[in-house]
Amino acid sequence: MSASAPTPPDPTDEAPRGLLTAYRTMAGIVGVLLVVLCLVGLPLNEAHLLDPSWFPVGSEPQQVGDAISTYLGVAHGWLYMIFVLVAFVLSRRERWGLGFTLGTLLAGTVPILSFWAERRATRAVHAAHPELRDPVRT
Repeated sequence: MSASAPTPPDPTDEAPRGLLTAYRTMAGIVGVLLVVLCLVGLPLNEAHLLDPSWFPVGSEPQQVGDAISTYLGVAHGWLYMIFVLVAFVLSRRERWGLGFTLGTLLAGTVPILSFWAERRATRAVHAAHPELRDPVRT
């Protein structure tokens, strides 16, 4: 087994249903906020740097981009800290390796990648705790 792959948790431990739900919720929220921030807010706010005629400073789209960047940026920062805490607790509970843990924690900083990391982590938990699998999803 590689150093970054999760190691099986202690079978006497209770399944981490609530912790996995918290992790998945935070990963989804952080991921959506980061996508909106990076693919909507920042381009609208900073487009004037590429060509001032696109969205001049003070124009409505630039102001919307500024508000998105300001408010969602702060919200993402705070919520990312909660995500890191929840993901770290889950990683220790599930005894993930260092590489797997760091990849999961850092995925919240890259747009779209957080969704992949959430699925990867969920699969790892489901592999260790088959009773947590949703019977409808495979």
